[in-house]
Amino acid sequence: MARNAIFSLFSGGPETEAVAAPKSTSSQALLLLKNFEESYKGWFWSTDHDGRLTYLSDSISRLMSEEPDQLIGLEFAELFVRADGASAARERLPFILCRHSNFEKLTVRTARSTDGRWWELSGSAQFSGDGSFVGYRGYGVDITEQLASSEQASELAMYDPLTGLPNRLSMSKYLEAAMAGIDLLGRSCAVLLIDLDRFKQVNDSLGHPAGDALLRQVSERLLRLVGDREKVFRLGGDEFQIIMPQCDDRDMLAGLADDIIISLSQPYSIDGSRCSIGASIGMAVGPVDGRTGEDLVRNADLALYAAKDHGRGCHKFFSSELLKSVEERRGLEEDLRDALAKGQLSLFYQPLVSTKTSCVTGVEALIRWQHPVRGFISPALFIPIAEEANMIDQLGEWIIRKACEDAAGWPAEIRVAVNVSPLQFANEALPQIVVSALASSGLPASRLEIELTEGIFLGESAETDAMFATLKTIGVRLALDDFGTGYSSLGYLKTAPFDKIKIDQSFVREATLPASRNRAIISAIVALADALSMETTAEGVETLDQLDLICSLGVSHIQGYVYSKAISSDELSRGLETGEWCIEASGPAKQRSTRKSMYRKVGAIYGGHYYSALVRNLSESGALLEGLSGLSLGAQLIVDLGECQLVAAIVRRVGDQRLGIEFGEPLVDDGAGGLSTSQRVSPYLLSKMGLATSDYLGESRALDQASSGSVEKLTTSFRLKFPSNQPDSGGLISNSPYKTGNGTGGGSHRSISNAELARLRAAVEVSHNSSLKYIIGLVVLTGARLQDLLSAQWDDVDLWGRTWTIASENKGRPTEVKLSTAAVDLMNQLPRWEGCPHMIANPITKKPYNSFFGSWDKARKKAGLGTLSIHDLRNSPIRTW
Repeated sequence: MARNAIFSLFSGGPETEAVAAPKSTSSQALLLLKNFEESYKGWFWSTDHDGRLTYLSDSISRLMSEEPDQLIGLEFAELFVRADGASAARERLPFILCRHSNFEKLTVRTARSTDGRWWELSGSAQFSGDGSFVGYRGYGVDITEQLASSEQASELAMYDPLTGLPNRLSMSKYLEAAMAGIDLLGRSCAVLLIDLDRFKQVNDSLGHPAGDALLRQVSERLLRLVGDREKVFRLGGDEFQIIMPQCDDRDMLAGLADDIIISLSQPYSIDGSRCSIGASIGMAVGPVDGRTGEDLVRNADLALYAAKDHGRGCHKFFSSELLKSVEERRGLEEDLRDALAKGQLSLFYQPLVSTKTSCVTGVEALIRWQHPVRGFISPALFIPIAEEANMIDQLGEWIIRKACEDAAGWPAEIRVAVNVSPLQFANEALPQIVVSALASSGLPASRLEIELTEGIFLGESAETDAMFATLKTIGVRLALDDFGTGYSSLGYLKTAPFDKIKIDQSFVREATLPASRNRAIISAIVALADALSMETTAEGVETLDQLDLICSLGVSHIQGYVYSKAISSDELSRGLETGEWCIEASGPAKQRSTRKSMYRKVGAIYGGHYYSALVRNLSESGALLEGLSGLSLGAQLIVDLGECQLVAAIVRRVGDQRLGIEFGEPLVDDGAGGLSTSQRVSPYLLSKMGLATSDYLGESRALDQASSGSVEKLTTSFRLKFPSNQPDSGGLISNSPYKTGNGTGGGSHRSISNAELARLRAAVEVSHNSSLKYIIGLVVLTGARLQDLLSAQWDDVDLWGRTWTIASENKGRPTEVKLSTAAVDLMNQLPRWEGCPHMIANPITKKPYNSFFGSWDKARKKAGLGTLSIHDLRNSPIRTW
């Protein structure tokens, strides 16, 4: 009753006529009205027919002006500023007032107040007895706290409460806005996905509060590198994302990714504890790598997966090959589910031979998959798929049962070894599976050997010890596979009941090479095994010199092609027919590293035509092209490397159906051991110029002159740069596969003094490129071309005979370089890696250097020799280092 009375008394609306309030009730209502006004929670107002104030509560008047009486007569709309809608209140109120219509809950803020209060206005149009409009009467309610709560809730929904960074929802909106103009010419956007390596170990060892503190420090480091808080997002867990609108410079992005990895890998201090993590980064750049936000994030995620698969602690750019790999992997997963039922899987057995008797004492069961369409598929490809698809338990059980069944039928009582993955080992049903397989086949438990990798100890626990105890109770033997390549602690050998240690083939493969430390490692493993009363097996022995070395080091068993490849169960039975099978070793006398030749299909644009060509010896500054004709020295062309990568080039050398070209802009490291252009051409621009994406690297054809025009026009349209008319004297094309002039580098060369050489040596010693001191030192000591040095393989060098054989480019007689004692000593200091045939290789990719000039340029400038070139060093009379 009182509420109705208040409104009726003030508004003079229809309720006044309907209810005749007693005098006492009216007095009470006026008191309530006064209390309401003085609470600052609400107030009343009225205007005349022109919209000017005739009444305003004292409470709001004092907030708006030091002299409240001066407000009477002002236009009501003048009291307010922009509201929460799309237009200002002063633009909306006049329109409403002119319509003489009622309104409710219009959000406004007082213009003359500095306290930031917000109100909801409601008003009722008033009319006289003859229907004439006489003004408005209404009220306002304070909604400041309500809006603050709403804004806080909105902020919580858009920001991560732990780090204060924008969250996944905020990222989606930001990316949507950044990709809105991606279809327009020249627009671009880059996405970097960051996953922290070894973060789980910190969480598990130091606790979740420490993990939270670590994430906050990670976010601070990212913000320092990126600079703009709105570009860095936390997606949840240990995943972060960076969005770089209007950025397609892959060189800059690669540099940023490297800086992030280096920064995040520095140690952290958390509550007095020191911890270290790492980071892996996947990158995608639109529109080339995706025209929608979803596509870009998906492709960046594929690149991140590739970075982690490559060993973590690195970055990868998305490429179409990654998408093909995922699609192929998905198809293999579907086929693998049917492979067992369709009989496509089988077991082969590789003999293990005693070094004392040369007789077979056991075999290792190796699974093989003969796909009906794809042919033989390597276990290294489908076993990880089986683990990820939760098929490894089913597959592992089949292997154990099949191996026991086959072994029970062999004529000799040799042992059979079966690999068990960490996932299988963690399955509490494993002992029951082993017992069942032995019982159904009749194979004695002592003839079954279970091979385990060090990965089972990453989750070292009471369950691990219990599984060991149960398996040993059954009576099976246990072998430690791939020893020394995984878990770094040897503590597990104190309690783990292994019968054998298997020496990984990575130690065997390089053991006979000069200056290799693998021999000492193998010797140490044998001594450790002897002290623990364990047998040893060396895997991957393929050559006779490896066999002699392994036997001399006291290894008890050999497994490898030097004795036998993996064979079928029937072949094994035939070999064991006499009860004892002794095998004579055979194979190459010495180990030779695998050689690989690189050929890559590209396109070349010149003379109004698009030609197909092959590229080899690709470097950051140039390449060797095959399959092109009609080009002379100094000719300009555009090289199409595929996937929107175009680079302008000049022909520097011509000969034998090959062209040596120099790029106008150097290529950059793509993060996967390859090279790419720093920026990519918009696919829309390519289509406009008559080079649709479907035409990439296709057959030779004439170009549409109306759209494409000359090479010069294309260069301008694509914003490419040709190199200068003269070759770069600083060494950019020192990788050229052709000798200049007289074969010594051509032209004049500056002389270098002993003092300058000493400064240069000091500069390269402290270079971040650890191989630079070897590269420059060998250039000085041998006078060799840089291209020959970087492509040299260990098979080309005879350190004992002090000779280096360099193959001829034109299939002529090779060149033999005599090496000085200093050169041999420097070569002996070069690091070597398993499976890497190259004499000088990038320590990260284990491949020849793609990018060398950057570190060389920094070193020569540091030495105060900014004009010194590689050719100067080659032609220097000084041959000391």
